[in-house]
Amino acid sequence: MSQAVSLLENVRIVLVHTTHPGNIGGVARAMKNMGLSRLYLVKPKHFPDEQAVWRAASALDVLDNAVVVETLDEAIADCSLVVGTSARGRRIPWPLLNPRDCAEQILPALANNEVACVFGREDRGLTNEELQRCNLHVHIPTNEDYSSLNLAMAVQVIAYELRMACLANEISHDEMEGWDAALATADDLERYFVHLEQTLIDMGFLKPKAPKQLMSRLRRLYSRKRMDELEVSMLRGILTATQAWVSKAGKGK
Repeated sequence: MSQAVSLLENVRIVLVHTTHPGNIGGVARAMKNMGLSRLYLVKPKHFPDEQAVWRAASALDVLDNAVVVETLDEAIADCSLVVGTSARGRRIPWPLLNPRDCAEQILPALANNEVACVFGREDRGLTNEELQRCNLHVHIPTNEDYSSLNLAMAVQVIAYELRMACLANEISHDEMEGWDAALATADDLERYFVHLEQTLIDMGFLKPKAPKQLMSRLRRLYSRKRMDELEVSMLRGILTATQAWVSKAGKGK
């Protein structure tokens, strides 16, 4: 097995709330074309389904091994890098990569980490909340006069760039190779954000009735860097100590 093929085994394609089963089959075919095999489906409307089988053609093995889950958090919980596809403007801008640059950023993480590429609903993509679960956002720069891509086409573009990046870099350098702790997973980070939000509320810094996008901006801040498990544990320890201090100060009033 070549290094490129081995790296691609750490990539999972995640489809969120897919409406048409034929699109699932088309995605399976696009994935197999590019050497990807791991498909996760978040609460699809129809699956399994004959239309998915028909569209998949010779990629039935990808369909047969697809993992069906109820939530996005389940699909990405053990991933250290999560990439969300985005075609929408957002109130708070996030760094937006094109597929080629995105593949180059994904490549170093593939040697030792699970990576998820997340695609949203056919009609409206990913929600802002779902995009906030992602470390990187990627946008396919289509023709402005005809920008519509179906789901399988979008997956094909991202999968192609990933494959080309792997083939062009049979020996890639990970800046965190030899790191002294495993990278934090999406589940680790989500638990941290929940802890951080509650601590900010306890401190009186975050007003639940008027949050003013504070948590969205903090998520963006932390998502720009890859944290390891020890760093997240350390930060949560600080939050726990802060909560204890706030509780003690409150009792002294």
